[in-house]
Amino acid sequence: MTGKTVLVTGATGGIGKATAAELVRRGASVWIVGRNPEKTAAAQVEMGAAGHLVADLSLRGEAVQMAQDFIRQVGTLDVLVNNAGAVYDRRQESREGIEMTWALNHLGYFIVTRELLGLLRASRGRVVNVSSAAHGFGRMRWQDPEFKSGYRSWAAYGQSKLANVLFTRELAWRERESGVTANALHPGVVYSSFGQSDDSATKRFYKLAAPFLLSSEQGAQTSIYLAASSEVQGMSGLYFAKSRVKAPESHALDDAAGKRLWTLSESYL
Repeated sequence: MTGKTVLVTGATGGIGKATAAELVRRGASVWIVGRNPEKTAAAQVEMGAAGHLVADLSLRGEAVQMAQDFIRQVGTLDVLVNNAGAVYDRRQESREGIEMTWALNHLGYFIVTRELLGLLRASRGRVVNVSSAAHGFGRMRWQDPEFKSGYRSWAAYGQSKLANVLFTRELAWRERESGVTANALHPGVVYSSFGQSDDSATKRFYKLAAPFLLSSEQGAQTSIYLAASSEVQGMSGLYFAKSRVKAPESHALDDAAGKRLWTLSESYL
């Protein structure tokens, strides 16, 4: 990875931090993104990253500003790892009035990637989208993607992870002539700070299941593989698990849904 520039979102903890740290170790110039200024600066120093940017990627304005700051400060990009995400036990809205799961887990990926496509095209770079096997139980609620009625945390999460796969496939198709590749992945079930922000059923599950879950370093392996391996050069629009191509669930292969999602996502801009 020497000579390569990488941007990793959600890199102050969990698999994002482990991904960024390993790519630094492999010689990449890594920039990290986090919400908390002190925590993000400390993570940069700890791993020896090239730089950091502070942004709440659930906010469209901050996602755009972060990308513009990166373009201005760095000006080159070989690999974008969209990793920032969360699950919310109760329905919450961002300061912009968008349901948080949808705002962070999908729109954050969409906006950051869209803003940085110019740099990625110049380098014929890679987009790595951290999805989840949870896309399998996800369903697109086209008339109510923000769960304004009938909110269930894991239904909202599953929809957002399905959106990650659909977005990846549509992006790969749109960029098929540019040299930019895009792939999605399931990291495995990882024990980290994910899903542990409050005293929720999700938090209790992770605590009980901890002995059986992957470490952040183990969960980061497929992200690292897609960011760094020569084996995936030119491969695009695919879904990976355990660093191997895996067929996503059939409803994630719906090309019409991918195009519909792109149009819906643009309506938020």
